[in-house]
Amino acid sequence: MTPSVRLPLLGSGLFLLCAGLLAAQVGQVLPWQEWLTSLRQPSNDDYRQLLIWYSLLPRLTAGALAGAALALAGLVLQQVLRNPIASPSTLGIAGGAQLAMAAGSLFLPASLNPGNEWLALIGGLGALALVLSLAWGRQLSPLAVVLAGLVVGLYCGALSGALILLHEQRLSGLFLWGAGSLNQQDWSAVSFLWPRLLIGALAIVLISRPLGLLALQDEQARGLGIPLFWLRLAALLAAVWLCACITSALGVFAFIGLAGPALARLLGARRFSQQLFWAPLCGALILTLTDQALQWAEQLGSGWLPTGAATALIGAPLLLWLLPQVRGLNGGQDSLALNTRPARIGLKGLSALLVGILLLALFSGAGQAHWLIDTTSWAQTLPWRLPRVLAALAAGILLALAGTVLQRLANNPLASPEVLGISAGSALGLIALVLLWADAGRSAQLLAGAVGSALTLGFLLSLSRRSQYSPQRLLLAGIAIAALLDAVLHLLLASGDPRLQPLLFWLAGSTYHTSLTQSLSLLALALVLGALCWAGSRWLTLLGLGAEAARGLGLNLGKARLSLLSLAALLTASATLLIGPLSFIGLMAPHMARLLGAQRVRQQLLIGSLIGACLMVLADWLGRNVLYPFQLPAGLLATLVGGLYFLIGLRGGRAQ
Repeated sequence: MTPSVRLPLLGSGLFLLCAGLLAAQVGQVLPWQEWLTSLRQPSNDDYRQLLIWYSLLPRLTAGALAGAALALAGLVLQQVLRNPIASPSTLGIAGGAQLAMAAGSLFLPASLNPGNEWLALIGGLGALALVLSLAWGRQLSPLAVVLAGLVVGLYCGALSGALILLHEQRLSGLFLWGAGSLNQQDWSAVSFLWPRLLIGALAIVLISRPLGLLALQDEQARGLGIPLFWLRLAALLAAVWLCACITSALGVFAFIGLAGPALARLLGARRFSQQLFWAPLCGALILTLTDQALQWAEQLGSGWLPTGAATALIGAPLLLWLLPQVRGLNGGQDSLALNTRPARIGLKGLSALLVGILLLALFSGAGQAHWLIDTTSWAQTLPWRLPRVLAALAAGILLALAGTVLQRLANNPLASPEVLGISAGSALGLIALVLLWADAGRSAQLLAGAVGSALTLGFLLSLSRRSQYSPQRLLLAGIAIAALLDAVLHLLLASGDPRLQPLLFWLAGSTYHTSLTQSLSLLALALVLGALCWAGSRWLTLLGLGAEAARGLGLNLGKARLSLLSLAALLTASATLLIGPLSFIGLMAPHMARLLGAQRVRQQLLIGSLIGACLMVLADWLGRNVLYPFQLPAGLLATLVGGLYFLIGLRGGRAQ
């Protein structure tokens, strides 16, 4: 079947499926015999007609407009950057727009009057500019652009989370809005969107012919008289404008900008002119079908579910499927490493630094008017501070050990439990246990977290087996899995289940409710697992030589890898049980150990553990005191610092 036949045929099939679901839903509200009467003479006294005219139809229209606009924006971004996995979600544009809206609602409330798309536009453009500047030194390679975009989006999300925790009363509605909701009560959102989206779409249509020539090499395009800089700038502005309008009116809808163009190509749209028509149509159908499915699930008793979070359930597997189509991800010129400038510091110096930070965390803090050093009241404050300090100490050690094992095992300096989605898998395992067994003890929670980590890690490695565990594909596949698991977490939390509400602070990395017994138990477990890592250091050293060399030296690869993967899963689950699924300590600590001269495995394990402990205890102390009397969870503060460190390292690193 030729593309000219397949495209209309399959597109019509998707449209009929969507129309059938809508008709069935409308039929539940109003019998089909009354549809014609309702169209000719709508009655304001019939609540059924009011529900259709002011809820169902505006919701359908808003979903179609949002899907089409995001797919069109994704198509333009992919064409400009020559990257098939570029989209508003993977480039951090949606996260930047959401952060700008959150900050604007807090500091510039007048900016949330009509016309607030400009605020989202500034946030989206700022995020995109940051992504491009980070990847510029790597010639905007697909891996560098998407990696920078995903981390920028994650960092913007962490900043939004910090604002919500600090101003819970004023920003309580941002969590649901940020998840992307199509619920409508009138036509105001549609009236707001359609003229603005029309402006962006017309701008793209006007430059569509030169945009189609961007598939050529830059020299060839310049030879045809195309002003590449101004063309790319205009296209990027139009794409970000479309995303900003949708984000300001409806919230964030993950991965629609990726799914729409991908489905259009899958149906046979090869030329850019064909994709310009079919990608928005596919995006509108995908978002509409997703929303229809959620509405049917709500009728079955699942409760309200955000459409935006549900789209990530589609987009994240799609990203995994698209990775083989990205050129240059099998090593070579596009390999990545963080910026390294070796330095040396003695083990005694790090130990002294850790002791100093522990004393600082235990005996100092912010008061009402000034900072205090407890010399007399430490007996009263120590029972409150000691459990938190010991918990942060143990978590830092565990995450540093997990990051070292994973980086050595994957031969990837950017691997960590947070980046590869292993922490999110542990969190999902714990949440599943809470839903099935509300009164589970710590041992059962640790086991559930370890199982979630192990399953995630095993799935990740099975996906990367075909590419021979390429570090670049492993990294992007891990980020996609993390996005998928994060979407599942958001869906579960948005369901309103009261059993999950206490987990909100835990997900942010809080040590508030840690007891002394729990902290001491976790510290003991960290020491035991650290001893196991020390014992497995020879395996890590041999695996770093390559599979053939390790096998030639008598190493049982299957046994070694399985043992180390299980150990990494247990380390991650232990830390996640205490401080939540995200902190970046597992990325920073091993890399900083290398910066300090720790090249051997045992050196990196020991120095990395000390660094991780220092960073986590310091993050907990700063979270308690910097914004006193407000407090930031240690995991969230570590995420903000670690994400910044990651971005700076990515900016300074060079392609190897």
